[in-house]
Amino acid sequence: MATRRIISQEKTLLEKDDTIGASPAANEKSNISPAVPTSVIMKLLAFTLGMIVIPIGSYFLTVNTLFRGNSTYAGALAAIMANAVLIGYIFVAMAEDQSEQQQRKGGKTGPGEGKKDR
Repeated sequence: MATRRIISQEKTLLEKDDTIGASPAANEKSNISPAVPTSVIMKLLAFTLGMIVIPIGSYFLTVNTLFRGNSTYAGALAAIMANAVLIGYIFVAMAEDQSEQQQRKGGKTGPGEGKKDR
């Protein structure tokens, strides 16, 4: 035979505490801000579009005008332009990372700073 449960003393699903796992408590507001800032996403989308448009555009613009039908040279220029876009993205990402580090050093006190650093 099965054991009897006293249902009146058990909490229902709605009465249970919401702090199980990583979920926020019932009275706290959840953080719905994106993990990555919008400016970073926009830069990535711009460089993605540039990675598509610039090499293909440079190929078709130069194959008949500059290189007089020689597709090998136009293809090499398109590869160089793709690398230029990639190097530009790396420089922008490095500059953004350095600006974030300078902001942390200058304005805010981080968790790892001691009394000597202030």
